[in-house]
Amino acid sequence: MTHTEKSMDALRRSGDELADAVVATLFERGEVGTFNSLMRYVSTTGQNLPDGLPGVAREYLRVTGTPPDWVDWDEMERARLFFIDNNVHISTALSFASMPACYLVPHVARLLSASHGLHYPSKRMAETGQFTVYLMQPDAFESGGRFIPAAQKVRLLHAAIRHHLKREDRWDTGTLGVPICQEDMIGGQLFFSLLVLDSLHRLGIHMSAEGADAYYYAWRVVGAMLGVDQTAVPVTLDEARQFLDLYMLRHMGPSEEGTHLTRQLIDLYEEVVPGTLFDPVVSALIRHLVGDTCADWLDVPRTPWDTLVKAAPHLLGVLETIEDRSPLGAWALDRLGHLTTVLELSSLTRGRVMHYAIPQQLRKEYGVSGAAARTRRWTPPPPTVS
Repeated sequence: MTHTEKSMDALRRSGDELADAVVATLFERGEVGTFNSLMRYVSTTGQNLPDGLPGVAREYLRVTGTPPDWVDWDEMERARLFFIDNNVHISTALSFASMPACYLVPHVARLLSASHGLHYPSKRMAETGQFTVYLMQPDAFESGGRFIPAAQKVRLLHAAIRHHLKREDRWDTGTLGVPICQEDMIGGQLFFSLLVLDSLHRLGIHMSAEGADAYYYAWRVVGAMLGVDQTAVPVTLDEARQFLDLYMLRHMGPSEEGTHLTRQLIDLYEEVVPGTLFDPVVSALIRHLVGDTCADWLDVPRTPWDTLVKAAPHLLGVLETIEDRSPLGAWALDRLGHLTTVLELSSLTRGRVMHYAIPQQLRKEYGVSGAAARTRRWTPPPPTVS
């Protein structure tokens, strides 16, 4: 076992002490319902907290209510502009690469199955999309912004899942580590940052090194807001690649939960796509972005569109040429990207705001077999870096 692997094993034994303590107290005092009800009315930074909010929650919101003091705001603005310029492509990568990648980690797929009703996949996708949109708003960290309250709630949601699984003895911590441990949180952070950049590259999107660095930096800030130990987070994209390669080697593999979640994602987006002619594009995009081996693990069907989707870089290259050569074309494509993202999010949320409530219980039929996590493991090729 390498030194890095030993470090990652240590991360598997670590959760989020601050959020875990808050959630434990809320459950102990029977105040979770009160918290969820009152926090529905707290959606923007700077709002007065409602009367009756439990004291431990009020203190948590105060302590976590500001971004890290090391944030480089010029870099965050570069990240926002990168998102605006590539919002459709980023949304595509999040939906058809990042989410399936989560399903490729068996114990993460089990957690998602436990914490989100399997009959409501749109909620899971809507929460992810809404969270990213909040992050990339100009006022994300200012008074009136929606990102910080969303991050505070997501952090408590993660702690609640850890609380339930520990209290109900439904997780083999010795084999699987702490639920939503530091290693998994960093892995998730990389799925939503580095893997998105990989997908844009695979789609033929031209990115500057500065834009890619800024986008990754923004997700480092997100990780800090979600309780990720910053001493363990890769700082550069090269370091991130090494971590993600090793994380994938350690944990990726097929699972029934991963297959089920993927089928739900495909069905959901086939409903969003108008008509039925283009339905196979959903499966073809997933297969193109995650690769055939991973797509086969997830039972992503093969379609006649698999070959056509590989031509996407050529089409996107034409659109980028128009954008580069025509200010009017650039404006029109940016507006189209914005409207497409809004339409997709509106379809998933059905016009509602997602509130990221603390789950008061997990799915009753949920169960975990510690041995199952170690079966049918992938024996992958060597990592791409030493």
